[in-house]
Amino acid sequence: MNLQEVLELVQLRRFERDPAQRLLNRVHTPDDFRAIAKRKLPRAVFDYVDGGADEEIAMQANRDAFKRRKLRPHLLRDVSVTDLTGELFGNPFQVPIGLAPTGYTRMMHPTGEVSSCLAAMVKGIPYVLSTMGTTTVEDVAATGHPNLWFQLYVTSDRRLSDPLIDRAAAAGYKALEITIDTVVSGRRVRDMRNGLTIPPQLSIATILDIATRPQYWINMLRHPAIGFANFGALSPEEVKSASSTRIGTLFDQTLNWTDIESMRKRWSGPLLLKGPIGPADARRAIEAGVDGFHLSNHGGRQLDRCAATIDLLGPLRAGVGPEVPIVIDSGVRHGADIAVSIALGADMAFIGRSYVYAVAAAGQRGVEHAITLLTDQLRSVMQLSGVTTLAELRQQGPELCGEPG
Repeated sequence: MNLQEVLELVQLRRFERDPAQRLLNRVHTPDDFRAIAKRKLPRAVFDYVDGGADEEIAMQANRDAFKRRKLRPHLLRDVSVTDLTGELFGNPFQVPIGLAPTGYTRMMHPTGEVSSCLAAMVKGIPYVLSTMGTTTVEDVAATGHPNLWFQLYVTSDRRLSDPLIDRAAAAGYKALEITIDTVVSGRRVRDMRNGLTIPPQLSIATILDIATRPQYWINMLRHPAIGFANFGALSPEEVKSASSTRIGTLFDQTLNWTDIESMRKRWSGPLLLKGPIGPADARRAIEAGVDGFHLSNHGGRQLDRCAATIDLLGPLRAGVGPEVPIVIDSGVRHGADIAVSIALGADMAFIGRSYVYAVAAAGQRGVEHAITLLTDQLRSVMQLSGVTTLAELRQQGPELCGEPG
């Protein structure tokens, strides 16, 4: 072999000058972003994203339940052309992925909610803003995203939560989700140990952390302070005393069906309930005027030992029939999880931690890259399973993905 042949085999890559692109070039799965986020974020902030409630059994169970599902592929089929597009509540999407509501996203990146929303808009998928977001309803809507949803925590003082419904409607949000599994906060032990406050405050541990992660703190200081952007009615004392482990005291522990009916009257668009919903509650919700369901156990951050959402999906779909919209989150970390979700009856799968790690790592470009990776994984799984459309995946789901193997 001569020198020319050796050089052709080596094919040295040209040096990438853009540091963000260099980082993205090393990310080959959405989970790769987790390691980057762990290096970049202060421990308390990373643990807020990464942790679950109590013993974190439900959080792990979500992943284990997806991994237990085995696909039985249909072979010798033409899968050269795939179509991942669809429509939900009259709004088109390019791939059946949504960005789930996450609180305090600007703790991960100074432009957290806006960057995530812009990435979702570029990729043609819905974005859900959380009540506990650190960017206002109006500022997120100003991005121009045509398919925004708003997730509502119902507060005991309705002066806080009721106006948010009206503000979301005025700002053009397409759907409203009422979260029903947070009447009290889950016991998030990592946050308790870290003493996490919103926004992060100086302590001995924080000062020590600054020395190891100066760029994080420099970025935070260059942008407006983090706060409860959508709760303008909170008093300074309430803001000062709030933390991730105590904010749940604001939520309404008397939330009931009468409240759902009242909010149905207040909101004219598609209305979903979000939580670990069973068939009986779902049927009653439909009677109360609810249009669909966001099946979620809060990523294992509320009731520990709660059943995995993918295990709840089949009974819920059977209980409400084929036409009622169902989206799912909690444990969705790979394109195969999305394929399994669609096969078992979901219309769309939403991600939370996967995109929050990505925004912490590389802002909007990180989230876009995470969505691209999930899309590529989903397309590959579908092709290797012998299906080319979401309708086909749903129709053949019982054969492709039955009981856990």
